[in-house]
Amino acid sequence: MEMDTCTAEESQQDDRQDTIMPAHTNIKDIKNKSRRAKAFVEMKREKRKVGICFFVVGVCLSRCRPNPLCTVLAIDIVAPFAHATPDADTCLKKLQEAKEKKKLAAKLGKNAPAKKQPHTIESLREKDDTMVEEEDEELEHEEANDEYASYFTKSYVPKILITCSDNPHTVRNGLLVIHLPEGPSALFRLSNPKLCKDIHRDYNEITGHRPEVILNNFRTRLGRVVARMLGALFHYDPEFKGRRVCTFHNQRDYIFFRHHRYEFKNTEKVKLRELGPRFTLRLQWIQQGAFDGDYEWALKRHEMETSRRRFFL
Repeated sequence: MEMDTCTAEESQQDDRQDTIMPAHTNIKDIKNKSRRAKAFVEMKREKRKVGICFFVVGVCLSRCRPNPLCTVLAIDIVAPFAHATPDADTCLKKLQEAKEKKKLAAKLGKNAPAKKQPHTIESLREKDDTMVEEEDEELEHEEANDEYASYFTKSYVPKILITCSDNPHTVRNGLLVIHLPEGPSALFRLSNPKLCKDIHRDYNEITGHRPEVILNNFRTRLGRVVARMLGALFHYDPEFKGRRVCTFHNQRDYIFFRHHRYEFKNTEKVKLRELGPRFTLRLQWIQQGAFDGDYEWALKRHEMETSRRRFFL
């Protein structure tokens, strides 16, 4: 019979042909269990190869900037697909230039040229007449005589009173700050709150040491008032032994609060460990006095937010 005269080599070749299944063939049509399993594994392997290739090509061609994944796999994976788009050569060229710049920077060390800052909405913000310069004598005079002057001159120990809604089921979506006795008062919209348990931290890690306070990127006169108001919520004399840091970072008029503890790995490396909680604030209005003065500023979105590059803090 024909099956008896079939050589071992031809039988192995038939098995390979059955394993490498045509694109239109369904795995269910293969009745042999072992061949069906081999065909399934081969199909998954081919799909994985194609998926990785097109993912890397997509990342390279869409960003056209150095990326660790692109750098490692560019020669082995991106190059075979270079014919798929005319921009592939440009991407590979830029990857090579980035590698050369990195080598040059490592060679020059401290004398290496500064990196170019990327263009973002924050860096391209519209200039405002109220933006603060580094040395502004008029602003220094105003802050030396404002409501927070006695706090920053350390003439008294700050005391904080915290209250909340009496309804435990109410969603906390606002933060009202009143500086007694003379004000001002401010309302912030509170969003994205995360407690310690939400970021997988134990609140027992938080010690009783007074934290350092960092107020970052408040660049206008209004921003300076808000920063001084938030800074006055903490004691002016931090206890550095606790290594606690509370940060208020302003970005596009959204104030991000983070609470960290820094840990020294050695004399050169420092690691930040987030303790929580975290939340985001946005100023809604600020008023003189304690609910009895004029509004210094109020957010009117449809009237004021006329440009994506216009910010107030």
